[in-house]
Amino acid sequence: MADPKGWLTEIGVATSRPAAFVVYVVYCIAWITLGNGLEWHSFATLATWGMTLVIQRAEHRDTQAIHAKLDELLKASGRGDQMKVDDEEAEEVEAQREEIRRSG
Repeated sequence: MADPKGWLTEIGVATSRPAAFVVYVVYCIAWITLGNGLEWHSFATLATWGMTLVIQRAEHRDTQAIHAKLDELLKASGRGDQMKVDDEEAEEVEAQREEIRRSG
């Protein structure tokens, strides 16, 4: 990863993996056994974190499906070179979009 900002993307992808749920369960068990037990604020915090992981997973799956469909359309239209945009950082993509808007 050449860009130092890429670690943010890597963290987002990592939280959408099934291993994140394993870490969550281990953390919940540790919190309950080593902490103050399962008080209402503990339960609320753990529930919020769990729902965040579920939402992140669903969003990642939807995004990957959309990307697969777009890649297929780009290949079919002969513009397969545009598929490399996924490998760039968000700022680079935004700069390309702005350039396209100005030229169009």
